[in-house]
Amino acid sequence: MNNRPKAVAIIPAYNEEGSIAKVVLRAKQYVDKVIVCDDGSTDMTYNIAKALDAMVIRHEKTQGKGEAFRTLSKEVMELNPEVVVTLDGDGQHNPDDIPMLVKPIEARECDVVVGSRYIDGGKMNAPFYRRFGLGVVNYLYRRASGGIVKDTQSGFRAYSQKAFSFLIQCDAKGYGIEGEQLALAARSGLRVAEVPISVRYNGLKMDSKKSPLLHGADLIFTLLRVVAEERPMRYLGLLGMGMAGLGMMLGMYLLWMFNITRYFNVLVALLTMGALTMGMLLVMTGVILHAMKKTNERLQRFNEMNAEK
Repeated sequence: MNNRPKAVAIIPAYNEEGSIAKVVLRAKQYVDKVIVCDDGSTDMTYNIAKALDAMVIRHEKTQGKGEAFRTLSKEVMELNPEVVVTLDGDGQHNPDDIPMLVKPIEARECDVVVGSRYIDGGKMNAPFYRRFGLGVVNYLYRRASGGIVKDTQSGFRAYSQKAFSFLIQCDAKGYGIEGEQLALAARSGLRVAEVPISVRYNGLKMDSKKSPLLHGADLIFTLLRVVAEERPMRYLGLLGMGMAGLGMMLGMYLLWMFNITRYFNVLVALLTMGALTMGMLLVMTGVILHAMKKTNERLQRFNEMNAEK
């Protein structure tokens, strides 16, 4: 007898006692199994999800959305479903949209489906500061991922089994996991599509979440790591050369000032040394990462050639 579920929904949750019941119950209408990762909640999130017959995994301490995703992924890989759906536990995503996300995967039209707030039919009632921040982050991540989708930060997604097993390689621990997945999908040639969804922010409890500034910093840090890994010489190398150039200009200014005034400016000297040191370190890091990337590409081609033989 084959017990393999056709579709599984995974839900990272942190202090969502007010919304987790509705999310779990409605998601269960469209999938064969619901798995929740309680990421160190201090409220009744774990107990409520458990009472509703969801599989619940608990982190003793909060580890971030990316780590919750990896914990959930281990359970998913054991079940080996045909389709995996991810959605948030705070109620902003409507589980009734799950059939629309899953349909292109079942039809084998694509490997990843992103629920989008920014295409025709998508809706979002977020406050201005959130819309502005999402707009900036979306622009940056679209550049990093080749513009394959408009809503790079949507956590409401569906994956084929093949795509999901590949994208669990992502390293981000926090909210940057969504953007990193898209960058990896673009590099790997996975087929990604978007379907319109409505995202609700009114009435959501935001006080238990990470502050907007920390959230934004987390996303930007992940973005910098992704682009540095993909194009190390273009970003780290150029930035390093710019820093070194700044250091040389400061050094010339320091010598010019000394020749005129006979006064040695310690602050300018420290800035000069700092800029030169940082510039050289960035250039060296870019060269090393570039060499590692090229070596890895050669090894992959070599392995592919051997596999074909």
